[in-house]
Amino acid sequence: MTLNDGKFVIKVPASSANLGPGFDSIGVAVNLYLTLEVEKSDKWECYSTSEELKDLPSDEQNFICQIALQTAAKYGKELHPCKVKIESEIPLARGLGSSASAIIAGIELADQIGDLGLTKKDKLLLSTEIEGHPDNVGASLYGGLIIGVYQQGEVDIIPFTALSFEMVAVIPQESLLTKDSRGVLPTEFSYLNAIQASSTANVLVAALLSQNWELAGKMMEIDLFHQPYRKALIPFYGDVEKFAKSEGAFGVALSGAGPTILCFCEKGNGRLLEQSIRSAFPKMTAKLLNIDDTGSSVIKVNNYTVN
Repeated sequence: MTLNDGKFVIKVPASSANLGPGFDSIGVAVNLYLTLEVEKSDKWECYSTSEELKDLPSDEQNFICQIALQTAAKYGKELHPCKVKIESEIPLARGLGSSASAIIAGIELADQIGDLGLTKKDKLLLSTEIEGHPDNVGASLYGGLIIGVYQQGEVDIIPFTALSFEMVAVIPQESLLTKDSRGVLPTEFSYLNAIQASSTANVLVAALLSQNWELAGKMMEIDLFHQPYRKALIPFYGDVEKFAKSEGAFGVALSGAGPTILCFCEKGNGRLLEQSIRSAFPKMTAKLLNIDDTGSSVIKVNNYTVN
């Protein structure tokens, strides 16, 4: 599909990463979306009706356009300017992968306009090189739950779909930049702590895939990699965790770098949990999330209705 085929739509899901001990390696795609409507133009023009996006650059300096132009340049291509309508359900700087979804959208944009012929594996490597780790970008690209590793210039992930849990995101009004949240993490880890922390992550994966929800929740809580350091930046974490578990959540974890908190429950229980949390924490947004198993997609606009 190219610009000569007319307007097209790029749709990229949000993501949550880490899920406790799965630091920089476990991510899940969720049903909040970044959507781009793209059509040919004489100049780069980006616009949005989303309140959070209105103050972002409206020309080729827009982050998504920059990713697209940089991607095309890697393959020796120049992109024809486009008019891009950008809408997003993903809150910025809240730990739900807004930057990762934008990176995937930019790569998809370059692939379509520049006719680059990128494979999913190509897109994964490109996005991981930009993001630095594969958990968010891998989930947004492939959908489902992904486990990935990035080392020595190579990235490998395994996606899993059709998992039977739901999540309630507890989203505060305040934002938290990833660079600030990473700033509180230790620069070194002892060998014994590394073994314990990675073992916890291994058991988390096994528990999620075998639907041992109680064990999965336990592994989320005993993470050593990042949550013990980041909780100090999120003073309401303990209250949300205690309440959510009393209302049936099997596990609670920071979403990405925070400050959003994810409360995990078995499929079918999310709506009641969402309502309970909303009543208990009226100053924050409680939102039921389901796993997106599709990942990013590109669709002709005449076959697609933009929500």
